[in-house]
Amino acid sequence: MSEPYTGGCACGAIRYEISGDPLVMNDCQCRDCQRRSGTGHGSYLTFRGRADVKLTGKATHWDIAGDSGNVKTHAFCPVCGSPVYLTFAAMPDLFTVHAASLDDPRRYKPQIVTYAVRRYAWDRVDPALPKFDKMPPM
Repeated sequence: MSEPYTGGCACGAIRYEISGDPLVMNDCQCRDCQRRSGTGHGSYLTFRGRADVKLTGKATHWDIAGDSGNVKTHAFCPVCGSPVYLTFAAMPDLFTVHAASLDDPRRYKPQIVTYAVRRYAWDRVDPALPKFDKMPPM
């Protein structure tokens, strides 16, 4: 196991520390991620084991049905508006953080691209990464 992953929002009102290693690091090109990021994809680290997550501060939550039809909950800071993490109703043990919310974003190393079927030609992700039209089984 590596050193904990730490991060939070831009103003510091929300902080997290995760003691496990990510299950997957991915660039997601679904329409929801495009809208929320303001670009062609979102970049995420997903961890298994909510018990390994220390979370401080109070986030504002917004539920949305993803491309899969499953409900995902976006958590963002009510003070600065930064997106920080996501949870999933269908997979309650998973905890996903935005790569840009990491204290050291260099720790993010994408492994796959999800929802590549929604890709725009101008959104250039690493061409060497495996691409999936939807979410692969975890």
